Amino acid sequence: MAIKKEILGIRGMHCASCAVTIERSIKKVPGIINAQVNFGTEKAVVDYDSDKSNINSIKQAVKKVGYDIADSNSKIEFRITGMQSPHCEGVIKKSLSKLNGVSRVETSFAKGRAYIEYDASLINSNQLKKTVENAGYGVFVITESKDVEKEARIKELKTLKNKLIVGSVLSLLVLFGSLRDYFPSVPETFLMNLYVQFILTLPIQFYVGAQFYKGFWAALKNKSADMNSLIAIGTSSAFIYSAIVTFFPNILAGTIEKAVYYDTAAIIITLIILGRYLEAIAKSHTSDAIRKLIGLQAKTARVIRNKKEIVIPINEVVTGDIIIIKPGEKIPVDGIIMDGNTSVDESMITGESIPVEKRKGDIVIGATINKHGSFKFKATKVGKDTMLAQIIKLVEDAQSSKAPIQRLADKVSGIFVPIVVVISILTFIIWYFFGPAPAFTFALVNFVSVLIIACPCALGLATPTAIMVGTGKGAEYGILIKNAEALETAHKVNTIIFDKTGTLTKGKPEVTDVIDITKNFNTLKYAALLEKSSEHPLADAIVNKAKERRIKLGKISGFKAIPGHGVKGKYQGKSILLGNRKLMKDNKININKYENSIKKLEEEGKTVVILSVNKKLIGFIGVADTIKENARDTVRRLQRMKRQVVMMTGDNERTAKAIAKQLGINYVLSEVLPEDKANEVKRLQSKRRIVAMVGDGVNDAPALAQANIGIAIGSGTDVAIETGDIVLIKNDLRDVVTAIDLSNYTIKKIKQNLFWAFIYNSAGIPIAAGVLYPISGFLLNPVIAAVAMASSSVSVVTNSLMMKRYKPKNFMLVK
Repeated sequence: MAIKKEILGIRGMHCASCAVTIERSIKKVPGIINAQVNFGTEKAVVDYDSDKSNINSIKQAVKKVGYDIADSNSKIEFRITGMQSPHCEGVIKKSLSKLNGVSRVETSFAKGRAYIEYDASLINSNQLKKTVENAGYGVFVITESKDVEKEARIKELKTLKNKLIVGSVLSLLVLFGSLRDYFPSVPETFLMNLYVQFILTLPIQFYVGAQFYKGFWAALKNKSADMNSLIAIGTSSAFIYSAIVTFFPNILAGTIEKAVYYDTAAIIITLIILGRYLEAIAKSHTSDAIRKLIGLQAKTARVIRNKKEIVIPINEVVTGDIIIIKPGEKIPVDGIIMDGNTSVDESMITGESIPVEKRKGDIVIGATINKHGSFKFKATKVGKDTMLAQIIKLVEDAQSSKAPIQRLADKVSGIFVPIVVVISILTFIIWYFFGPAPAFTFALVNFVSVLIIACPCALGLATPTAIMVGTGKGAEYGILIKNAEALETAHKVNTIIFDKTGTLTKGKPEVTDVIDITKNFNTLKYAALLEKSSEHPLADAIVNKAKERRIKLGKISGFKAIPGHGVKGKYQGKSILLGNRKLMKDNKININKYENSIKKLEEEGKTVVILSVNKKLIGFIGVADTIKENARDTVRRLQRMKRQVVMMTGDNERTAKAIAKQLGINYVLSEVLPEDKANEVKRLQSKRRIVAMVGDGVNDAPALAQANIGIAIGSGTDVAIETGDIVLIKNDLRDVVTAIDLSNYTIKKIKQNLFWAFIYNSAGIPIAAGVLYPISGFLLNPVIAAVAMASSSVSVVTNSLMMKRYKPKNFMLVK
């Protein structure tokens, strides 16, 4: 099975029930493993078996139910020189069309132009340019467009704005023509002519409101109903009734109180378009975080080619290029410094305001800013492989995913619309037979009001808009939340397990004690001989101490690492063992005589490694790791939040408890072998604990995967971005607290949104149905219902946008 993941932009969705319809259609395609359609982000995330399905069949499933696929292609226009005839035009078109990722090519010999649409994830503009040059022609870029989503948003806003202008002007004219219905003393004008009102309302109904009919027809074909169905049925009822009165007045003679409802149909559609326009403006700000990240990218790079400095577009930089950076310049791509020293502002990536000192051999991250020195570096990651590109993709994926709470809201929306249609029909029937005269008009007004006020837009927007802002805000603080489920689950976590080495401690231990038991052997030398080949965090400390003492280290043979125990090897025919008590016990080496000395070091929080040569105890070394800055503060804050904090380590119980005591941690899991970490997580989960595992993202992968929430912590490009549900870019443990706090805040906003959306519909439908009329004589005008419906959606999005003001409660992170 070859599993692939695709994210598709969807156009034409108007409410959460649209998302449910599309999901059902996609899931019917053979080979689909999972499909999630997010109304808020207007995207579909699809996992499928590429052996059984393909992207085209998924797109067809979307189009089949009446929705469009958003154009995700980048566009570029070239000016071509050297074309001599239409044949040249054909050569260029053929060359470009062959390329993987190119979807459309248009060439013009007369204008000397080539217009190309392409998938930027498969091919870049530099490759397109080289293809034309290799065909023997000159190329100059005229225009290039990459922010396709932004262009689509601008186009949508422009269309809505034009419709709003047309609708507003014509609706005002229709309203003026209806004034005598409200104020009988108003003098008569030509606008009051029913034929004029019909002509003025016609473009509103079928141009301004065209999208509602298109959506209604698509839903009808799929034997479902959505928001478009409610608006189309409601406004059409008022319009058709008015048209019958206009052209066939005798049919309904004696049944009408008010002649026509053109103003009702026109104003409802215009108000809903106004709501859509305001909603689109507000929604465009929910993805500001992505746009900010994209805006961080450098546009050009100064590289050395053929021993010359040249400035080239960033998309032409290739791995291995030597790039020159001067003071104040933006670093274009990721790489390693080859020459020079400097300090770099990495705040745009990590959220940490203090510049980081860099020297030869250090890693630099693209989009960060060089402060003072000049340096040269070799490009190691370009294009979609850079740290910034990975962060952008990760945030996009998170914003496109669905939280469990959203799936519930979407299911409710899916059955909500048909229920509303039934309620509206019952409302009409009840008032028609039992309402005041004229019964038909009274029943019609209530029928339309119920349909219009009940549109479930607010319900569909409640969760995804908050998730989008929440994940974006996390990225702003260097907290990458990989999916909506992780953001929702994090606030439920009641147990947080920290791996000790490299997470609670700096992971850079130092040798504090060297105890030689026999004078015939140098304990530090033999220990360093073995550790020279080891990758354990303690190894570097021992080797560095030997170098500090200028001990010459020879070559070891037969080296072998024994996970959870230590290492072994041979030197000049001698068998050497270096490790913990378990290793000594397994090899029947007695250490009882020195147990008190070892215990004393362990009680000081030091890790003790024991050395034997030819199965004879030679000595032992005490190594201490420094506790990370803010580790104690983080533990204290989590405990104040009523979370249980656990430390997990491979150290023996005595050493582990000594370090835990310094940190204020009461629950310690010691002597845990790497392969048993996941089992310890399972054991806590079996006690109905919701567990978050915090580790370095490399050695703790199984435990991170097993936990309810895996939190990978690192620094800059050292972070394992593929591991964990939440990735902390900064090496700052306080971000664990921030991640939980942000989750709390986001869920609070989602609950607020859902509460108001449910309350609005729960209260609005009965009022629209006329339940207050027998008590107070109050009857809800359909126009007021339209205002209320539009306001509910805008208020939900606005409430989510207020999350942009979020700052961590317990401490201020300086950006």
